[in-house]
Amino acid sequence: MSPEALVAMQQESLLHERFPGLVEALDWVAVGIDLIAVALMLVGVLRFLADLLRPLRDSGKVTSRIDVARVELGRYILAALELLIVSDIIHTSLSLQITDLIYLGMLVLIRSAISFFLSREIREIREGESG
Repeated sequence: MSPEALVAMQQESLLHERFPGLVEALDWVAVGIDLIAVALMLVGVLRFLADLLRPLRDSGKVTSRIDVARVELGRYILAALELLIVSDIIHTSLSLQITDLIYLGMLVLIRSAISFFLSREIREIREGESG
């Protein structure tokens, strides 16, 4: 069998053959989830910038207000990362290729590490505020 034939066989799974409409719909669902995740991060950034500019006007407890804004931005980022992982799982389940599975594993590892350290930083900021 030629290498081209092997690649063609890998790209077309049973799911693609029997349910092409479903595969296409799920691809669009995954793209929609990606867009929602990006929009969520953009909302978080805009709110962060608004909160960041507010202390400059009020000149009261600037550090604590910035920390509160950082915690809120972190929440938006964490929520978006979780959505991006869902989208990646959908893409990988549709492709059924080992390279996509490895790629998904690496993405989930990286995003999980980011989530872990971001959650820890948020917790430290909160403890600093209360302590």
